[in-house]
Amino acid sequence: MSVIGIACGAVGGVVALAAAASFGGAVKLFNSVIPRQKELRVQMKEMADDATWEEYKKMIYPAKEWLMAQPLEEVQVTARDGITLKGHYLASDKPGKRVVLCLHGYTSNGLSNFCAIAQYYQNKGFDLYITDHRAHNASEGDYVGFGILDRFDCLKWIDAIIERFGEDVEILLHGISMGASTALMTLGFENLPKQVKGAVADCAFTSPYDVFAHIVKRDYKMQPFPMMNFCDMLCRKKAGYRFRDYSTLTALKETDRPVLLIHGEKDNFVPVWMTDQNYEACKSPKEKVIVKNAGHGASYYENHEQYENAVSAFIEKWMPEK
Repeated sequence: MSVIGIACGAVGGVVALAAAASFGGAVKLFNSVIPRQKELRVQMKEMADDATWEEYKKMIYPAKEWLMAQPLEEVQVTARDGITLKGHYLASDKPGKRVVLCLHGYTSNGLSNFCAIAQYYQNKGFDLYITDHRAHNASEGDYVGFGILDRFDCLKWIDAIIERFGEDVEILLHGISMGASTALMTLGFENLPKQVKGAVADCAFTSPYDVFAHIVKRDYKMQPFPMMNFCDMLCRKKAGYRFRDYSTLTALKETDRPVLLIHGEKDNFVPVWMTDQNYEACKSPKEKVIVKNAGHGASYYENHEQYENAVSAFIEKWMPEK
């Protein structure tokens, strides 16, 4: 065999090994994040270190105890693919026609993610729909939607709220992490009901592809190509969507609804640059708040006064109490 033939064979072998490693990584990534998970997959260290968590718990535990003691009503809708999505309804002490639709983060659930801020919204005169995403908690579904599928589910919840409260109801979307991306993607629907007055998006990623590519480089020490391409094919075959089927950037270029973007300065799971890109893409009225020293999804716990002041200013401008 010639030297050239040997060299080509060696290169081919290296390429084959690299492709095999990428495919193996893709299978591992897909299996660890897309099917329904039995436990929290986002490690708590993404949000804060142990000492900081002890401080956060002083807010979280009493808030969760308060929320679970409230008269929570179980609610549900049927998704477009026939699965049942579940959640909880919490009425405000003040009669009104304002509802906040709460959309939680990956492998969490609505009551956990929104326990701390639930009382704030109730005191503001908002009824709360605290939902569970598909493939999470009590909701049915085998595969996580990462906003791509969940935006259609969000429309179902919006329709249910309008049916219950009437055409004059006003709806605010408030999402955290995956829920924040879902809220922003939902704003991109051309037929979005006029009752949706805006969205609060806390640490939203721009697309599943972008956030997974970031994690592949950070945790797997690999380049996204071709691993992400393999993973994308698996997701299309098993879960029915691709990671680039839609993005918050596309939605924000098309929506006319106001948006409040919030992000923790020290978030290394969903990097701050994703909120910066969302802000730049947004063509509707927009505000951006970066919370110092906050990790992923921890902005409210780190500085609830700054958080509440920003949300209060937003709703007083776009959804004033009547």
